[in-house]
Amino acid sequence: MKQLVCPISNEKVNERLTRLNAFFTILLVAAGFIFNSVLFPLLLMVDFFIRAFANSRYSPVSYASSGLARLLHLRKIPIDKAPKIFAARMGFLMTLVIAVLFILGFYTSSMVIAGILVFFATLEFAFGICVGCYIYTYFVLPAYR
Repeated sequence: MKQLVCPISNEKVNERLTRLNAFFTILLVAAGFIFNSVLFPLLLMVDFFIRAFANSRYSPVSYASSGLARLLHLRKIPIDKAPKIFAARMGFLMTLVIAVLFILGFYTSSMVIAGILVFFATLEFAFGICVGCYIYTYFVLPAYR
């Protein structure tokens, strides 16, 4: 089996926060469909944009995750930041597609993409599995070769 290759950087992030970010992602996607509102995917899209292309300190989801981690007294576990940025960029694209499909009235299609996002976020939250590394290894890297 091919070995997974993830993007790497010198910067570290707290794994506990990334897992809590995934938990809040699940909640926001679910809220969007429970309340039949595009506002939740749009909020999540903006949040993913901030985490992917700006300073994650300004992300509302990251802020909530930091507060919850402090409240629960979770210890820091440093991990590489680059795979999480790649995953945030994927999340941004997915939430953009979800919002556009929802606005255009393609509810079933938007729910399918949202289900995939929730599945990826559940793997991250529950098991610490970053699907972004698999996508990077099997789809992004071969495109560059």
